[in-house]
Amino acid sequence: MAELEEKIKADILQAIDSDKLVLPTLPEVALQVREVAENPDSSVQDLAKVISNDTAMTARIIRVCNSPLLRGSREISNLTMAIGRLGMAYTANLATGLAMEQMFQATSEQIDQRMREIWRSSTEVAGICHVLAQHYTKLKPDQATLAGLVHQIGALPVLTYIEHHDIHVDNETLDKLIETLQPTIGQYILKKWDFPAELQIVPTEFSNFHREAPSVDYADVVMVAKLQSLIGSQHPYTEMDWGQISAFNRLGLDPEIDMNEAEDLSAEMEAAMALLSPS
Repeated sequence: MAELEEKIKADILQAIDSDKLVLPTLPEVALQVREVAENPDSSVQDLAKVISNDTAMTARIIRVCNSPLLRGSREISNLTMAIGRLGMAYTANLATGLAMEQMFQATSEQIDQRMREIWRSSTEVAGICHVLAQHYTKLKPDQATLAGLVHQIGALPVLTYIEHHDIHVDNETLDKLIETLQPTIGQYILKKWDFPAELQIVPTEFSNFHREAPSVDYADVVMVAKLQSLIGSQHPYTEMDWGQISAFNRLGLDPEIDMNEAEDLSAEMEAAMALLSPS
């Protein structure tokens, strides 16, 4: 099995080097939304026109706008009003996150199950990121949410490779392959997608527990959110001394705190995770 593991690893890394790795592509609506949002000449109406082609996304953005986390004094009933309240950058990040869900699907049962698990844990981390960014930093909560969603994006080509080559591996080997390869591949994907540099480093840096940074950044937020999401599990990260992880200091968060036990934060985290759920 170790030989197979090394072969898969070598094949994927070689494919990256020769620019032949089949990368996931952002769904068309997400690409269009980002293009419009990044154009300084675009208006709210321009963005609404692109999003309105996708009725499911339109409905979800309006629902998000009226959610406990974001709602204002009056209910929003149409997309243009929703974008006006959220802002174009926030809407673009949210639309990207909502569109990404469809990428985490496969045909074989083992791979499909693993993709769904990764998406579920990514949405959980993203929800915690939103709350951390809002309460402990001056970073943008929507950007932090997106950082949480993409922190494991590098797992997709690994899982796709295994499925396409009809390789049968046990779950332990699969976990090892993902853990080893996803940081490099994740950074590569986000670079290809033209994501901001501050997000491109997230896949490699969120698990670099000795990292130092001049000030809190999105990688710090994802790191702490990831650790918070693992409290109560048997994951090896829970065995570490979190007091030695400087990201907690940069956030100004006590490593001993379980955010799920803080009533106000717990409710907000649930609301933030609900933003990304289909119903």
